[in-house]
Amino acid sequence: MGALVGLGVGIGLLLIWSSFQAPQPRVRPRRSPRVAQLLARAGLEGVSSRSVVLLSVVCGLVAGVTLMAIAGAWPVALVFALIAGYLPWAVLAGRARRRQREFAEVWPEAVDNLASAVRAGMSLPEALSALGTRGPTALRPAFAAFALDYQVSGRFADSLDRLKARLSDPVGDRVVEALRIAREVGGGDLGRLLRNLSSFLRQDARTRSELESRQAWTVSGARLAVAAPWVVLLMLSFQPDVIARYSSAGGAFVVFGGAACCLVAYRVMIRIGRLPNERRVMA
Repeated sequence: MGALVGLGVGIGLLLIWSSFQAPQPRVRPRRSPRVAQLLARAGLEGVSSRSVVLLSVVCGLVAGVTLMAIAGAWPVALVFALIAGYLPWAVLAGRARRRQREFAEVWPEAVDNLASAVRAGMSLPEALSALGTRGPTALRPAFAAFALDYQVSGRFADSLDRLKARLSDPVGDRVVEALRIAREVGGGDLGRLLRNLSSFLRQDARTRSELESRQAWTVSGARLAVAAPWVVLLMLSFQPDVIARYSSAGGAFVVFGGAACCLVAYRVMIRIGRLPNERRVMA
């Protein structure tokens, strides 16, 4: 009997002590590194960040050694090594922009398919899974993976989270969150919500496409203006008598000063003509 009384008193004291302890802060999920986010937006989740960094270093070394062997001017070789090292990142950024633009064009069609499927009596998970076979070609792999994921786990919210991670698209985030709210709240307004969302996405894509077409010549002109002097310098690298002048301190100042001016001018031009980028929702 005494043992039971002692055990009860001990448990009571433990509960009283635990009530005064501060609750443990909720651990926030770590955000993916910028390289991983760029790879996800480019649709290359299977490629590791280390591989991209290694490819960038290899491209820079190859370009630097080649220019050093041809021209013999270390400032020229160093600048072209930096340019070559940046090329993988430029290719990834361009692929991510093209993928996002392609997704923006096909999302209205995908939402229309969802609305038609819901109107036909299909449940929301079934309608989303059907996009893996009948949806736009660009979105089929992500929704096919969602169908398999939902079939295995049966957890709709977790499957939506993984779908967002596969898409890595701002428009996709809005669609997924709208579907999540519609699923949790319920009601018969899902068809109307999808039709309104499709109309909004189509109008937004049309407006952005018009703005991008109008500013395309500005961006192309900025890139041509930045690339032209370095193409000329690359051609001069095959003339040893001319390129040897850039090996001096004055030549290095000209090369590095020109590189800095081109970089600043290009960034300013892109900054002025850049459209506002959509941010991901609850990424």
